[in-house]
Amino acid sequence: MREGQAVEHGPITLQREQAARLLGAGIRFFLGAALTAGRTAGGYAPFALGLTAAAGPGLWGAAALAGNAVGALLFLEFSAALPHLAIAVLILTAASAFQGSALLARPKVQAVTAGLLSLAVWGIYVVQSLSPVEKLTPCLTASVLTGVSAWMFRPALEMEGTPASADGTVLLGAALLLGLWDLELQGISVGRTLLCALLAWTAYERGATAGAWAGLGLGLTADLCAGSGSGIFTAVFGLAGLATGSRQGCRRIGASGAFLAAALAVLLPANDPFARPLLLEALMGMGMFLLLPGRLFGGKRIKRAEKTAALGGIQLKERLTKAAAALRELYDSMGRNTPQSTEENPAIVFDRAAERVCRGCALCDLCWQREYTGTFNALNDATPYLLERGRAMAKDFPGYFTSRCIHLPDFLTAVNGELSAYLLRQQYRRQLEETRRSARGQYAQLSELLTATAAGLGAAVPVSGAVDAVCRIGAALRPKEGESACGDTVVSFRQDGGVWCLLLADGMGSGEPARKESALTCRLLRQFLEAGIEPEAALKTLNDAMALRGAETGSFTTIDLCVFDPAAGEAVFYKYGAAPSYLKKGGAVRRVTGSSLPAGLRGTPAPPDVTRVPLEPGSFVVMVSDGVADAERDEWLQNLLAGWEGEDPQVLAGLMMTESIRRERLQDDCGIQVLYWEPESREV
Repeated sequence: MREGQAVEHGPITLQREQAARLLGAGIRFFLGAALTAGRTAGGYAPFALGLTAAAGPGLWGAAALAGNAVGALLFLEFSAALPHLAIAVLILTAASAFQGSALLARPKVQAVTAGLLSLAVWGIYVVQSLSPVEKLTPCLTASVLTGVSAWMFRPALEMEGTPASADGTVLLGAALLLGLWDLELQGISVGRTLLCALLAWTAYERGATAGAWAGLGLGLTADLCAGSGSGIFTAVFGLAGLATGSRQGCRRIGASGAFLAAALAVLLPANDPFARPLLLEALMGMGMFLLLPGRLFGGKRIKRAEKTAALGGIQLKERLTKAAAALRELYDSMGRNTPQSTEENPAIVFDRAAERVCRGCALCDLCWQREYTGTFNALNDATPYLLERGRAMAKDFPGYFTSRCIHLPDFLTAVNGELSAYLLRQQYRRQLEETRRSARGQYAQLSELLTATAAGLGAAVPVSGAVDAVCRIGAALRPKEGESACGDTVVSFRQDGGVWCLLLADGMGSGEPARKESALTCRLLRQFLEAGIEPEAALKTLNDAMALRGAETGSFTTIDLCVFDPAAGEAVFYKYGAAPSYLKKGGAVRRVTGSSLPAGLRGTPAPPDVTRVPLEPGSFVVMVSDGVADAERDEWLQNLLAGWEGEDPQVLAGLMMTESIRRERLQDDCGIQVLYWEPESREV
């Protein structure tokens, strides 16, 4: 009898597995079709393509591809449906080809592959369009969203139960709701209303930090889909997610009130076509949030202890205040030392064209020396017609000029080429200036909103009970020979949790201008870190802001940050173009390097180099600027560290500076900072 039961169990289990696979295929087919309705600016549907990449090869991938095909026919125009289907087929083909490779079949690799394939296909259509410059940004944005959704949808579809799967589920739900963006009832968008309810639920469930990140992510996605250049959805959803999450554990009516208060703070002064309807949609969304069944929130919530809630509010206020101060400082820094944008003289078009064509002409002396006044007047009179039309024609120039010029066709071709470049430079300057103004305004607005939010919370109290690691700091600075001010800045401080932060910044050039730039960098970074912002996120924000500030001047700064956590026994180095750092324990010396470019260089959105190193008591952390030792010939410095047997970091910093001056002759600014972790620690 038992054998018979065992025999019957195999087919039953197999049938269940087959049913589950068919159900999974059906879900992916439906999602593939529905997500195609969520389109970004330019008519792209990146979320559906991300789902295809997340589904992987086999039956589920084929079902997602079929859903994409149905959705493309229903929701996309014919000109957009063809490249969309081509990308979906390429993604599934690549997933099938990578299936046998352990490296290429990784989710990260497949997500990057999906983004690159999207960019390759869409890029061909952009290049062949009549206005490739205007369509380039939507194309790049859609390609990035394809890769991001491919990465985040996979754990959500597989229901792994990790934070990544929860984030993916939120993004998947938001992408589905974006498909209802254009469905309106009495001017109210159903999709945006449901999006407000989804954000409130997410923030209320997961807290202030997760709510803020979810709000920023959903807001940025909504801005991209709406083609809004004002960033209104990012501002509203980001602040609303933070405010709603701060009410975690309280009654839902309070959380919904916090959401509406944050929305009012942003939308009432805003001059945006989405402001009025979004306010009504937020109100309706909070009504839906309040009507959600209690079992979605784990049943009746237990009110937190008064002391715990008060402490959470105190810590939140302190962090919000520091973050507001950092954003205000960043706003102020973008308005200082920024040169006024000046229009380029159109005469440069003729100068460069003449350099290419007229220099080798037999009549060069006649036109540009003996008849210079006539040539100058002819070109000056033609300038308004060129700028108005966007290209030069022979009729724009006087007859005496065209009859005398023996290379007129070549000259016109050269002028048109230089004119196109001149107009593109003008457009770039205008866009850059608008971006800078927009960024400054957003920093100022967020600073004011965070300050107002923090004002309603309790006062700060000291935190105790942390491990107090006995650390000593030594530092040394010397300016370049002939300069009175050192362009390097060193800063060290200890955070509330006992974590030590060491900063070393090297401003471009030397002297007082370099000192001001490096000091500003250290001051801003310290404010971000003390506000509780993660080091990598703080560095990325600072890098972007410095790139906008230095777009006209070309200035940049190297940043070297070491975050030492005694409780974890780990030091983390973050480097933007910084010189090598060194770890010393006894006679052993380890070198820590990076390859990222300095902060503030445009076109370098890469994150900083991050190196995690275990640290033991009795170790030294040594940070230097490139003026102390050349990165290619620092053997003398490593030998000095290995042979030194003292314990005073200030003595070590002075010894290094003395030897550096003897060898390098102060050819550049020199900055040194040394941390020594003493073997003893104590509880406070």
